[in-house]
Amino acid sequence: MPTKPFVPFHRASIGEAEIAEVIEVLKSGWLTTGPRVLDFEREFATYVDCPHAVAVSSCTAALQLALDAIGLRAGDEVLLPTYTFTSTAEVVTYFGGRPVLCDSLPGGFNIDTAQLEKRITSRTRAIVPVHIAGHPCDLTGVQEIAQRHGLRVIEDAAHALPAIYRGRRIGGISEMTAFSFYATKTITTGEGGMLTTQNDDFAVRARMMRLHGISGDAWKRYSKAGSWYYEVVAAGYKANLTDIQAAIGRVQLAKADDLWKRRTHIAQHYMDAFSGFEELEMPPLSPDSVDSWHLFILRLKPERLDIGRNDFIEELKKKGIGTSVHFIPLHLHPFYAIRYAHRRGDFPNAEDAYSRCLSLPIFPDMTEVEIESVIEAVCSTVTEHARVPVAA
Repeated sequence: MPTKPFVPFHRASIGEAEIAEVIEVLKSGWLTTGPRVLDFEREFATYVDCPHAVAVSSCTAALQLALDAIGLRAGDEVLLPTYTFTSTAEVVTYFGGRPVLCDSLPGGFNIDTAQLEKRITSRTRAIVPVHIAGHPCDLTGVQEIAQRHGLRVIEDAAHALPAIYRGRRIGGISEMTAFSFYATKTITTGEGGMLTTQNDDFAVRARMMRLHGISGDAWKRYSKAGSWYYEVVAAGYKANLTDIQAAIGRVQLAKADDLWKRRTHIAQHYMDAFSGFEELEMPPLSPDSVDSWHLFILRLKPERLDIGRNDFIEELKKKGIGTSVHFIPLHLHPFYAIRYAHRRGDFPNAEDAYSRCLSLPIFPDMTEVEIESVIEAVCSTVTEHARVPVAA
């Protein structure tokens, strides 16, 4: 019997339209930051309903520029979840600041707002909530706490395009929001990101700092409309997006809603297939938000299975299904454990979620056959390893 094709964890949804736009840029002779980037920024700002969008080289760069804009300094503290990728916290250390970690909601992944006020000190400057898997966190709770204590809110929305929270698109709610266009994200430019902001001054600062701290439209100095003369007014960064990337991004953004509909279709198939298993826990959902479905994070109930998460992943791999794990909590990594004296047990909700979770394939180009292959593999693995036999 022929072996079924392997279903990867992710496959980028790139089509002929993206290829054609890149060819147009290559033919234009203008490859780096230029008119396509400006168009991408305008279109993105309109899409999320925010006054300003600044295209950058990564979500990490967007977070870095946001912290620069608020003037983060050595010794300042920033509250953020331990259940996130390292970039959320590492950017704080770039400024000599301290990332102050918070636990997840019980039974969930996003930051527990009850943890925030307990960790606020006289040095706290900002809160960086993360929308894990594209499920919007409790922004109302975060913002109420921030307002009471005079703190900035910078959303890490690497997973959250095009999520909606209480009728508003993520990216147009908080003072600043950082997005990712990494290869596995909901829209991609290969590498890249976007910073959206409601603040005119922050937008001006971010545009300047993303390209070496050069005043004015630095990219124009090689164009017909530009001048060779420029001034460096701050020690900036190299964090700009290129026209080649923006060409891909514009096409991806134009079909972002269609890509989301396809991911939602896959997620619904998974929910329908897995919800009946007492051995499995579904992703958290809220009636007042719309998920981007960047990830479909399944959680096992270890007391009902005779294998753990790691072995479950290996069983799926044997059956031709690629998976991943999102995320290893930051306090369990050597850097954060050693530098900030964190120990296993400090954040029990995040540790529980991490120990039981795995992310299934949920990319728009999945075929119906691939979706059914994932469902079949998960269901058969649960049936084979249930402590109490699964009813037929």
